[in-house]
Amino acid sequence: MRIVVTGGLGDLGSRVVRTLQGHGHDAVPVSRRSGVDLATGRGLEAGLAGADAVVHCADDPRKGDLVTVDGTRRLAEFTAAADLHLVHISIVGIDAIALKYYQRKLAAERAIAEAGGPATVLRATQFHSLTAWLARSLTRGPVTLAIGQLAFQPVDIDYVATRLVQLATGASPAAYERATDVAGPEVLTIGELAAMLRAHRGATAPRVLRVPAVGGLMRALAARANVAGPGADLGGRRFVDWLAEQPPGAHRGVNDGWALSAQPPPRHSRCPCHGPRP
Repeated sequence: MRIVVTGGLGDLGSRVVRTLQGHGHDAVPVSRRSGVDLATGRGLEAGLAGADAVVHCADDPRKGDLVTVDGTRRLAEFTAAADLHLVHISIVGIDAIALKYYQRKLAAERAIAEAGGPATVLRATQFHSLTAWLARSLTRGPVTLAIGQLAFQPVDIDYVATRLVQLATGASPAAYERATDVAGPEVLTIGELAAMLRAHRGATAPRVLRVPAVGGLMRALAARANVAGPGADLGGRRFVDWLAEQPPGAHRGVNDGWALSAQPPPRHSRCPCHGPRP
């Protein structure tokens, strides 16, 4: 199969490309660098020529609706008209967590459904690298702040890439559908995550200071709306196994700019998974 991957040079997109190639498929990464600009539609027809399916991993949260919503709508309308299966990566909890970026991701899902073509949306929880940054950002010295029962269910990026490939190379749906959500095998409290991160660099476990959940956003996080519900597909490396492979302090001070999102830095060639800090 010939499968186009938007954001195919980004962290998730490049793994989708490699996985497709490893299974003998013709994977075509497209981005602004290759002449395909979702913000304007420039190069879209040429970039998708001859495709059997499209995996949509591109985004740019810094541009508001321009790529996240409008670019996705433009892509969805094009693939619908061409009867191409569109596979789109999204985020667990976007309909319950009042982040502006999450509202855009939800609008993007609606735009795909409204386009009327064969499409599959896969929601995932946060990747390990983002979860590590979030846990560090809530830790100051020996103290970690916990909002209610805040926890994460970090998922291995390769596990998500593999699932996207399975969807793209599998049977095309007749219209829009949601795939089963994907998440990591463990739900970890912010205190547990911070303790693992500090232990990784030889420090003692932090003291967890609980703070009240004020406002709808904080209440949703305290209620673990960012954690996958019953029936989700669980798998991939555990957070502790991923952490063991990282140099101590590798993610200290690193801001993906994608708080509570599933994916890495906000570049047009990167996937969204998962928005700007609250």
